[in-house]
Amino acid sequence: MASTKVYLEIVKQLREMITNDGLKTGDKIPSERELSERLNFGRSSVREALRALELLGLIETRRGEGTYIRDFRGHQLVQLLSTFILQDQKAKRDVFETKNYIEMDCLHLVLQKADNQKINKFRDWVKNTEPFSDDDFFQKMMELSDNHLFLRLWSILKEYYHSLEENLPAFKREHYLILLNALAEKDLEKTLSAYRKLRNLSNSTDKY
Repeated sequence: MASTKVYLEIVKQLREMITNDGLKTGDKIPSERELSERLNFGRSSVREALRALELLGLIETRRGEGTYIRDFRGHQLVQLLSTFILQDQKAKRDVFETKNYIEMDCLHLVLQKADNQKINKFRDWVKNTEPFSDDDFFQKMMELSDNHLFLRLWSILKEYYHSLEENLPAFKREHYLILLNALAEKDLEKTLSAYRKLRNLSNSTDKY
């Protein structure tokens, strides 16, 4: 337990250091010795933290050159955070709840922006696509909402959700078609009702 706390503290301070120093992907970070002095941790603890971060693909060591920052936006970071930070049940519920709200907000935008031609094309895709998945459905829905921030936020939360839940629920294709039919009718109440049924949510989740 103590070693985990040390690891987390080193990761936290490394992140703060990267932010404060204005470092970005591709930039070199200080040496193991410099980090030990700057972060006030033993070199062995810093070495273990760096090794773990490298295994996760967050940094890379180039022989004879040093250690460099890799892209922090990948799935490896999601796994790191979910493993060490999102272990309590409330945090898991927060991820699930926030993901649901973003999906509902997305549906609200689609009602405003998408015409029946696009929704009919989407319906045909749902009927004919094999294999069909919930992630693919809402990925397309986010794209249809034409809001890139929603798409980015949803994608991150989706990765958290998958890393937290081992047994993902199975959904019936007919429920997605019912949702699309409600969208085609431009009926907000029916759309949100169909969404709640798909996600097996109570009416209290609806904020509209």
